[in-house]
Amino acid sequence: MNKKESTLLKLEFETRSCESIGEEHCKQVPGNFAKNALSGFCSKLAEQLVSPSITLPWLLSLTGSGSAISGMLVPLKNLGSLLPQLAVSGSIRKFPVRKYFWGIPAFVQAVLVLFMGISFLVLEGVEIGVAIVILLLLFSIASGVSSVAFKDVMGKTIPKGTRGKLLATRATGGGILTLIFGLGLYYYVSVWDTMTIILLLVGMAACLWSLAGILFLLIREEPGATEGGRTALQELKAGTHLLKEDKNLKYFILARAFLMAIPLAQPFFVLIGKETTQSRITGLGVFVIASGIAAMVSSPFWGMFADRSSRKLMMAIAAFGILNCCLVFGFMYLETSMQTIYLFAPLILLNMMAHGGARLSRKTYLTDFAPAKERPLYIALSNTLIGCFTILTAGIGFIAQWFNYETLLLFFMAMLLLSMVWTYKLKEV
Repeated sequence: MNKKESTLLKLEFETRSCESIGEEHCKQVPGNFAKNALSGFCSKLAEQLVSPSITLPWLLSLTGSGSAISGMLVPLKNLGSLLPQLAVSGSIRKFPVRKYFWGIPAFVQAVLVLFMGISFLVLEGVEIGVAIVILLLLFSIASGVSSVAFKDVMGKTIPKGTRGKLLATRATGGGILTLIFGLGLYYYVSVWDTMTIILLLVGMAACLWSLAGILFLLIREEPGATEGGRTALQELKAGTHLLKEDKNLKYFILARAFLMAIPLAQPFFVLIGKETTQSRITGLGVFVIASGIAAMVSSPFWGMFADRSSRKLMMAIAAFGILNCCLVFGFMYLETSMQTIYLFAPLILLNMMAHGGARLSRKTYLTDFAPAKERPLYIALSNTLIGCFTILTAGIGFIAQWFNYETLLLFFMAMLLLSMVWTYKLKEV
């Protein structure tokens, strides 16, 4: 593992809800690695089956819910994941065993996914969209609680030398399973009627979330220390002062905020691809396949770039996103005979790869830039402000509904151009 990868992994484990856990509480137990990895396989495939960036927009388009509803999915997913971290991070620290804060929310997510399926079954039109938005927000809050607990549990149960391997195994395994499912959806399941496929997706997702929760609860976790707890809310007072003094942090937050155009664009790329190609459910299978491939191949490529300069990678990703928007724009004006789902799928793949690069570049830059002792404060402040920004982006889908997709694409390109401007002002670290 190179120095950059080690630093990036250090960020993942230093942003827990507490101070470093003493080594006396961190014990290696045979089988914990496999249980955690298998839990990750299940949860990552489950996430793709009800993905707010691919699967749900496609399914909602079949109900006539409108592009405005689809545009709310990714912002609400981000908002729901960030908000509980502020509220529960200090509370979780009070419990010596924290695996239950991942396992129980997994079962909650399974139930909420089932309610999504019921919504598709008994509701109609816009009612389905509203129900999915509410359920997704609750789903994301449960996910946010899990996120806080995961890093603590991993820090206590997985030795330092194998944590990076665990994260890579979870991501790669989830990507492989997603690819396999996408192939099955394309070749076999696509002949089924739409409602049967929807019920299959949510049913499998619920089962996978339940299995992931069971596997995670089987992890043997030693009781940990309960003193030294802190919450991000307690750090925000200091963060306000920090934001006034540190211009580079301000530039970073602005660059990161406008770089969100890449994940925000994903649901609309799905809608554009579906509508222009007039594709049936087989198209969803193609997009899921693209998602699985992106999850497997993107991170190593961007990692090599980040080794040279995470700042330049952020700029490159923004430029890459602008280029991809242009390609989608051009696809919409091709002759009808050329507008095939197979020609559009690479654009989905490229955008998902860009999303992976955006995440890796901003995490790496913050790791290198933030002072080690104040890194949790930098992260808490950055996440909170980005969470607030997602509220503003929740209505972005109305641009497409009131105007057209071309106007929306121009809006995304403007966001990415602004991201490049703010990234250019960042210090090279």
